[in-house]
Amino acid sequence: MGSGMARNLLRAGFEVSVYNRSRAKADALALAHAGARVADSPAEASRHCDAVITMLADDPALEQVVFGEHGIASALRKDAVHISSSTISTAMARRLAAEHAKRGQGFLSAPVFGRPEAAEGKKLLVVVAGADELVRRCSPVFDAIGRQTFVVGAEPWQANAVKVCGNFMIASMLESFGEAFATLRKANVPQQAFLDIMSTLFASPVYSNYGHFIVDGKFEPAGFALHLGLKDVRLVMQTAEECSAPMPIASLIHDQFLSAMAHGQADLDWSSVARVSARNAGLE
Repeated sequence: MGSGMARNLLRAGFEVSVYNRSRAKADALALAHAGARVADSPAEASRHCDAVITMLADDPALEQVVFGEHGIASALRKDAVHISSSTISTAMARRLAAEHAKRGQGFLSAPVFGRPEAAEGKKLLVVVAGADELVRRCSPVFDAIGRQTFVVGAEPWQANAVKVCGNFMIASMLESFGEAFATLRKANVPQQAFLDIMSTLFASPVYSNYGHFIVDGKFEPAGFALHLGLKDVRLVMQTAEECSAPMPIASLIHDQFLSAMAHGQADLDWSSVARVSARNAGLE
């Protein structure tokens, strides 16, 4: 995801410094795009910039990159902005906002919807929350990485609440597809015929694309790994608890993802959760 976003920033004419915990990925980006400069640490990448974007797997990874030795917080100049595009907890977003404010630094949450190919094709949906002035200042960045930007609140954590609820909706769709396909397989109805009907009924690339992954059993390479999907279901349940809002379907999906994990699917695409329903129906 981060590589595609960085390439689109370079294409839009931004000066870009990149840091990745796996140096080879950053070097590959610099080789392919001469304008990218590779930094040796998050601090080095952040020191002279107007904005730094983070795209990391989870709260612990982001905490290390921001607050660890040679982290972003130690080097980002006053009035520069940290834009967090990671899918993280609302609690982490609130901590980031508070810590950056103490240092006179800006902070926006701007998670995105889309798979790696959407990041590469500048087709991400960007969900932003934070101070109006910071949102306006950073809007050229959002225009460079995505096809549409949605501003959802004045508090950064609100964007993270939207993101985890959105991923919950996608996970619910994957679970529903898995259950429906298992039933239709036992009814000897072609899965592709059902997918064609549903893609027409819902007219959504999300339904069409994920439905094809399940019909074709194409779960590798993972565009979004199942273990990250489980992490996001946990995050939406945490958010629901903070808000005293029951989400019983989220609890069911959590258990389905756990079952998939127990069957060795952690690194497969999260659409492979459909295999759980197939197994429950006695199917291969």
